[in-house]
Amino acid sequence: MKKLENSLTREEEILRDELLKTKLALESAYSNFENVLDPDLIDCSIYELNAVQKRYKFLLKQAKELDSKKEQPQGA
Repeated sequence: MKKLENSLTREEEILRDELLKTKLALESAYSNFENVLDPDLIDCSIYELNAVQKRYKFLLKQAKELDSKKEQPQGA
C-alpha cells in the first residue's frame, strides 16, 4: 500500500505538538502580562513573554527547514 503524502513523520508530529504547546504558552504569557499589577511581576511577565516568543520563532524556523528538506527531490 502506498504511503499517504499527507501523513506526518515522527519528527513532524513532535514539532507540531511543540508548536501547539508553545502557542498555548504564548497565549498564557500574554494573559499574565495583561493581568499583573506589581512592577516585579510585570518584569517577570515580560521575561516570560520574550522567552516563549523566542521558542516559538525557533520552532517555526525548524518547521520551515523541515518543510524545505521535504520538498527537495530525493537524491539531491
